[in-house]
Amino acid sequence: MPPAPRASHAPRFASMIRTEPFTSAEEAWFWTMSALVARRDGARIAAGKGVAARPCEPDDVIKCLDRLYRQRRIELAHARVMRIWGERGVAPCPHHIGERGDSRLWREAMNRLEWPLRVKGIVAGARGLGVHEAEIIPFSGRSE
Repeated sequence: MPPAPRASHAPRFASMIRTEPFTSAEEAWFWTMSALVARRDGARIAAGKGVAARPCEPDDVIKCLDRLYRQRRIELAHARVMRIWGERGVAPCPHHIGERGDSRLWREAMNRLEWPLRVKGIVAGARGLGVHEAEIIPFSGRSE
């Protein structure tokens, strides 16, 4: 007779835990940077230990950024601005003269990061354009 399976203390359906996606790429980025700063400072990052269960790990957001970089959609200047302002926990302000350039790069980077994060379910929203979100442009062909 085979031995009886041992009881496990791990949740059986850990992958089915209800997660809370981020509302924007910016929110996901600030969360990622705070986790990376904590990791750098010696904290151990464990899934499911935060205030809200998130649909990803910080490295998943980094992988999306890396893919954008490899596709040449994000440049090193974007990554530098994202790191600096991500560590500060605030976005650069376009109304401050000294932050205007960083603000432009920040907006570009967040706009480019938004879609891959949406597709993966990290940021809330539709994974594709639906009928209600698409702009319908009338066909201007020949009149018969």
